[in-house]
Amino acid sequence: MTRTRLGRRNLMAATAALGGITLLPRLALAKGSVTAAIYPGSWEEAYRAIVLPALKKTSDVDLEMVPLFAVDEIAKAKAARGAPPFDAFVLDPGPRILGIEGGLYEKFDGKKLTNLSKLPAGFTDDYGVCVGAQVVGIAYNPKKLAAPKGWKDLFSDPYASRLGLTGFQTTFGTASLIEIAKVYGGSETNIDPALAELKKILPKVAAVGQPAAMPSLFQQGQCDVMYTNTQTVSTLKGKGVDIEFVKPETGAIAFYTTMHIAKGSTEVENAYKYFDVVVSKDVQEALAKPPYNFVPVNVDVVLPADLPMKSLDEMTKYVTHDWAKINPLRAAWIEKFNKEMAK
Repeated sequence: MTRTRLGRRNLMAATAALGGITLLPRLALAKGSVTAAIYPGSWEEAYRAIVLPALKKTSDVDLEMVPLFAVDEIAKAKAARGAPPFDAFVLDPGPRILGIEGGLYEKFDGKKLTNLSKLPAGFTDDYGVCVGAQVVGIAYNPKKLAAPKGWKDLFSDPYASRLGLTGFQTTFGTASLIEIAKVYGGSETNIDPALAELKKILPKVAAVGQPAAMPSLFQQGQCDVMYTNTQTVSTLKGKGVDIEFVKPETGAIAFYTTMHIAKGSTEVENAYKYFDVVVSKDVQEALAKPPYNFVPVNVDVVLPADLPMKSLDEMTKYVTHDWAKINPLRAAWIEKFNKEMAK
């Protein structure tokens, strides 16, 4: 069957050209399609290269992706008032909880996934499915620095003068700064000790940047140590950058990325097919390989050798956080960091 498809981004452009007047409700795509929010950058690149053709091949479902960061997904879904701008969310823990609190998801039935038995216990619930894992710690240039033992090392030389800082905009940044606060007497809800210590070393810090800029700053040699995830380390290493990952002595940080069906979606069954392909063995294996370096969640996929664990079970011993407590404070933290840490 021949389909004529008008992408939502094209529709938005047409709306803008008409002076912002919306002539149509949420566009109903032809049968055999699903629209998914996706993180810009490496996620979008990987999903276009691997997931999109796999979904088409296995289910004859066309995948349209809308590049959005997690907080923007939640904001757009709330603003849509029951007419979701996409069928599927991809979210980290903090925004996931905001979506649950806002009633933004269809009830999820993990039994509809043919690959359910290939996921660890607890990787689906009434809200969605875990499609990826992230491990956060410290990255450093082994040709410039010895391996740091923990977060406190970053506050004395030679590390402080080669440190790259980023704020609370991302899950990995927020979690890292909370762990820094904890070693100086703070907690999940009190990050002031971290900011106080950062102020002391700010004049000598090598770089302060937006999260997306940190890999480039490291690659260019503008900083030689930073907090980040294993995916970034593996990607830079694949580009020939001298970089290694170390678990802080207080423990590596772990969190999971989940997918959810948007409340009011007209493509629920195709969303399930999309999720099923994402967690399938072949797709998870492909995503785990360079240049994408995702941490796989399918138990039939062997974890890459450069990860700091041999199995997903080890991640249960890593540091996790209560995002229900963190979410109400995070906006103020972002504002405070941006104001106080500007160089």
